[in-house]
Amino acid sequence: MSTLKVHTIESAPAESKALLENSKKAYGMIPGLHGVLAGAPGILEAYQTLHQLFVDSSFNNEELTVVWQSINVEHECHYCVPAHTGIAAMMEVDEKITEALRNGTQLEDPKLEALRKMTLSIVRNRGNVDDNEIQAFYDAGYGERQVLEIILGLSQKTISNYTNHIANTPVDAAFQKFAWKKGNKTD
Repeated sequence: MSTLKVHTIESAPAESKALLENSKKAYGMIPGLHGVLAGAPGILEAYQTLHQLFVDSSFNNEELTVVWQSINVEHECHYCVPAHTGIAAMMEVDEKITEALRNGTQLEDPKLEALRKMTLSIVRNRGNVDDNEIQAFYDAGYGERQVLEIILGLSQKTISNYTNHIANTPVDAAFQKFAWKKGNKTD
């Protein structure tokens, strides 16, 4: 049972209505997360803005997925793991990558694995990563910009993951076939 209301355009505060209309235009529906966030217009606007900024970052679709899904799994988000599984499929990300991320296992591509490790280190250590970890990330082909962009993605995911924990947001029908339960990760 949801502990926070999942708003529709009709039930949302006035300041959230246009933001929900944007979600409906972009996705053909109002994702449950957006409906919950609509309860406080500022957080919905912040989430949508952070999402677009992260999508527009230097990361390609596989890299975006690695950052998003690594954080989702680490935070054990019942809503975002299935949602980003479906999103990864729409973005044509290799299913092997998606499954490894869902299971918290090592990625075959060394560069993507370096991204996964750096993302998890930033999350787990609250940004207190050591010089060796940063150097390994740079040695894999990334730079300072990508370190900062991981933090951007983490900002977006913190809003969604924490909100979904508190709200127990129901997984949207489109993503129910990708259901995931916490504890699936092995890493």
